[in-house]
Amino acid sequence: MNRRQFLGFATSVALGHFSRATTSGTSPEVAFTFDDPTLEGGAGLHWQEINDRILHALSARRLRAILFVTGKRIDEREGTQLISQWDQAGHAIANHSYSHLYFNTTRTEGGGNTTLAEFEADAVRNEPLISKYRHFTRLFRFPYFKEGDTLEKRDGMRLFLRKHGYRIGRASIDASDWAISTRMEAHAKQNPRGNLTPYRDFLLEHIWERSQFYDSLSRRLLGRSVRHTVVLHHNPLNALFLADLMAMFTTEGWNLVDSEYAYSDEIYNSQPRILPAGESLIWALAKESGRFERDLRYPGEDDVYENPKMDALRL
Repeated sequence: MNRRQFLGFATSVALGHFSRATTSGTSPEVAFTFDDPTLEGGAGLHWQEINDRILHALSARRLRAILFVTGKRIDEREGTQLISQWDQAGHAIANHSYSHLYFNTTRTEGGGNTTLAEFEADAVRNEPLISKYRHFTRLFRFPYFKEGDTLEKRDGMRLFLRKHGYRIGRASIDASDWAISTRMEAHAKQNPRGNLTPYRDFLLEHIWERSQFYDSLSRRLLGRSVRHTVVLHHNPLNALFLADLMAMFTTEGWNLVDSEYAYSDEIYNSQPRILPAGESLIWALAKESGRFERDLRYPGEDDVYENPKMDALRL
């Protein structure tokens, strides 16, 4: 999809006019996962409205997602209310650590060197906040998709998670929706009545481009399209435009599926032996193969890739 085609597509989304794209071979499947529910709100939306909008979009498609909870963001009475609403709607509640620590040794912007023992303790600290829910599931998602940059950290945490009955909640499609939401929220704060449509258009283009990349990589690496999981965030951007994002996928011939079904794909049992460990599961498996060095940037996703594009569009 080139930019002219995309802009035409974005217009069709806005107008509600769709024509299902034809695809060759098996139609890709994609499930939605959400990180970091928070009580902060943004873009003129209270956290409750953000929650309601995302849950409504999922309900309209009869989809079950996974909410990866970082405890420090919801560790108060209203946080219990937020998570309960997901649980009552039948969505899985999973562990994203308590403090959202950066597990690798070094970090570009601040941070320190989190030890294996500290990281393990932080994962355990989160359990009391999420294990009480009916749909609690033992999936653990590493903050920033960083799984350790030493053998001690990588293998130590994997052993710790197995002992505690956890699988790793990786995603096959990584993306930077959080960076787009940050820009949109800043714009809305300065211009409360400003037009947010360009941020929707950029979101759709970004997620579509990254989905195509990871699906192509999956087909070249594995000979098939995996049951994809895309990482999104519990933020104002998705509250406003998740329905449009879902429409984009279906228009392009992708099938929307429940997250539990997606994680039943055997590929999610893989443990890529790379260092630093992490990134998208497909990225990590491609890196392990040694066959795709020209295709793999590091990190796989970050705002450093999207910010120049948004700057050019004055977003």
